[in-house]
Amino acid sequence: MMGSSFRVGSKDIELLQPPSDSVSKIDFSPTQDVLAVASWDNNVRLYNVSNQGQNEPKHMYSHEAPVLDLCWTKNGSHLFSAGCDNAVQMFDMTSMQKQQVAAHDAPIKCVRYVEVNGQQVLVTAGWDKKLKYWDLRSSNPMNVQDLSDRAYAMDATDKIVVAGTADRQVHIYDLSNPFTKYRQVESPLKWQTRAIACFPQSVTGENGYAIGSIEGRVGFQYTHTSDEKKSFSFKCHRVDIPAGTMGAPATTGSQNVFAINTITFHKVQGTFCTGGGDGSIIFWDGVARTKLKMFSAKDLNNGDTDARPPVWGMPIVSSAFNHTCDILAYSMSYDWSKGHGGVPPASAGATKIMLHMVKPDEVTRKKK
Repeated sequence: MMGSSFRVGSKDIELLQPPSDSVSKIDFSPTQDVLAVASWDNNVRLYNVSNQGQNEPKHMYSHEAPVLDLCWTKNGSHLFSAGCDNAVQMFDMTSMQKQQVAAHDAPIKCVRYVEVNGQQVLVTAGWDKKLKYWDLRSSNPMNVQDLSDRAYAMDATDKIVVAGTADRQVHIYDLSNPFTKYRQVESPLKWQTRAIACFPQSVTGENGYAIGSIEGRVGFQYTHTSDEKKSFSFKCHRVDIPAGTMGAPATTGSQNVFAINTITFHKVQGTFCTGGGDGSIIFWDGVARTKLKMFSAKDLNNGDTDARPPVWGMPIVSSAFNHTCDILAYSMSYDWSKGHGGVPPASAGATKIMLHMVKPDEVTRKKK
């Protein structure tokens, strides 16, 4: 069922002084409205955000190469950032100082902070085909797991870690026995994995994850074999091409297909949103298999009927709810889907990070 549409940014508030280069990850503190932003310009920026969306830059620190991922401690006291300098930096929100706490032999694509048997542990996954567990009191990893290929996406709860690799494998670790792989399964999606987000276990009561690919498709997957029959996948972030449009075939039924760049769960409702290369955000009720609401960056062709190709908004590359889940931040920038050669000229639209005031009908689960 289609939800109503409205234009991204029309009523949303723009973050002041965003990065000049592409954004890789944004993440709100779990305890206060501080937004962390990781960028390809080698920097991590922090912003103060009010409950009405007013915002101001707070602090910035640097890596020696592009930053690819972020996560917070549960109490928001520290921020972790990982990147192409093969390192994880831990930033202290009180002293405003950083220190390196983890390393790989290649860029670190993913970082999460979890609880393992009552102990706080950092989990990292990189392009060296390794997943590592870290006790921050030691400079050496607690344990190293071999992955089947480079890590492309990862998420975790205090129950599970789920990592997706370049060969479309999904590696699942049960944190009650973290150093033994629980399962390795092939992605339900036929194309490259781009995003993974675990179900908020406290809401759903079940272990699972949503996985998105470059092919405009999302899989809603349950972890345990006994629940697999409930798993399903669906198409999204695809746009019909009108017959006769320049570059389109004369027949109907053709589509432009966009990557799923970000999946974010609402920690209260258990619903989730996806952001795609088409510049749209869609809210979903995964349990009811229902689209709740959609908003898109630009109306295709702006109503024009001439032969110009469709015009989409800047890709949505990352999204995050604040700790009270009443603000959704989303970033718009180049998503590297066409490689280095596809980087748009500076005049084509700078990176933007927007703050959307969440309305109940966008995220509330459908009644049975």
